[in-house]
Amino acid sequence: MALFSGLSEKLNHIFAKLTGRGKLTELEIKQAMREVRIALLEADVNFTVVKDFINRVSERAVGAQILESLTPGQQVIKLVHEELVALMGGENAKLETADKPPTVVMMCGLQGAGKTTMCGKLAVLLKKQGKKPLLVACDIYRPAAIKQLQIVGKAAQADVFERGTDKPVKTAAAAIKEAERLGYDTVIIDTAGRLHIDDELMDELDQMKRAVNPKEILLTVDAMAGQDALTAADAFNKRLNITGVILSKLDGDTRGGAALSVRAVTGKPVKFCGVGEKLGDLEPFYPDRIAKRILGMGDVLTLIEKAESAVSEADMQKLEKKLRENSFTLEDYLTQFESLKKMGNIGDLLSMMPGANKLKISDKDIDEGQILRMKAIIQSMTRRERTHPEVIKASQRRRIAAGSGTQVQDVNRLLNQFEQTKQMMKSMRGGKGFPSMGGRRFR
Repeated sequence: MALFSGLSEKLNHIFAKLTGRGKLTELEIKQAMREVRIALLEADVNFTVVKDFINRVSERAVGAQILESLTPGQQVIKLVHEELVALMGGENAKLETADKPPTVVMMCGLQGAGKTTMCGKLAVLLKKQGKKPLLVACDIYRPAAIKQLQIVGKAAQADVFERGTDKPVKTAAAAIKEAERLGYDTVIIDTAGRLHIDDELMDELDQMKRAVNPKEILLTVDAMAGQDALTAADAFNKRLNITGVILSKLDGDTRGGAALSVRAVTGKPVKFCGVGEKLGDLEPFYPDRIAKRILGMGDVLTLIEKAESAVSEADMQKLEKKLRENSFTLEDYLTQFESLKKMGNIGDLLSMMPGANKLKISDKDIDEGQILRMKAIIQSMTRRERTHPEVIKASQRRRIAAGSGTQVQDVNRLLNQFEQTKQMMKSMRGGKGFPSMGGRRFR
């Protein structure tokens, strides 16, 4: 499911009518803004937020500079992009760190928002940045909540501090002392949640806030909860004065309302967003990148970052050498599949390409199982067949198909695709070199 696919499709349909014309009249722009308003409301964006957004865009769009422009349709899209970025906070809001370690991060939210899992995801992200986080189990009410955090901590390779059913405030204070003693630089406190907001929950969170003086109070909000998520965010913020929001399940069948509204409703930035079920599927929230994806402009920077996290500099140099020496094999081809898999859902990756919305590619068109079949075929080959695929004759192809549980046609298709890939890479090698990634250029 591509991010905000429903909203993106509607907006692009609206703007396609504008860009297909020459000059625009004020009436045409107002009609387009009415359609944008409907699209945002259907995406469950807060009514007041939509009203203010449309007013700002309309006021700027009917100015002489737009109406007299040679490309008024593109100018309107540019305005909408700028206002979407501003609506979501303008810039990426980084996690604050304490002057003296440890930095205390208090995680809060309603049950079902994904708060405990988000603690583990945040730990994984911080570990990648060279941090040493300690997870603290302070939810003593939900059955197996402590056990869940221990399982999450083990998967994230992060230590977990717990004191059973001791009072959460005492446990949190003890955890901070332990972190100071053992050299943890970040303490992530998993607080209790409720199915609904009540005074008992807020009183405990308020006591904990006063006791541990957190640098960050992050509210986990279920992006699929729509207006209910905004109501919860507003209530938590009024009581605790949160420092930021983490959106969970942003990769789900979400219409986008919470992501587009929460900053305007609370005045607090979205700092991170969960984009998958794996512990590594947590990303910093970049308003500019999200706005571009909504408008079908792509998100090349995030795509590059995903590629760089999946492929190391050493692996890239090794691939470059193989291509230079024309020694790229099916084993290398398999490695590329593994790297692609690390980058995440193929549909999401495609949605980050500029203009991908025009391809009309749905989740049904993305066959994730194809990569698994290709992997099975290559692994069913002998070492010599992988390095010298030209030796694979008809009898070997039947054996490989039987061994991988596929058809001979599948084996033929893979070998043909491999040869085409080699030829493409050879032509790139003979041209101007490989595309730049993160400032590096591979030749």
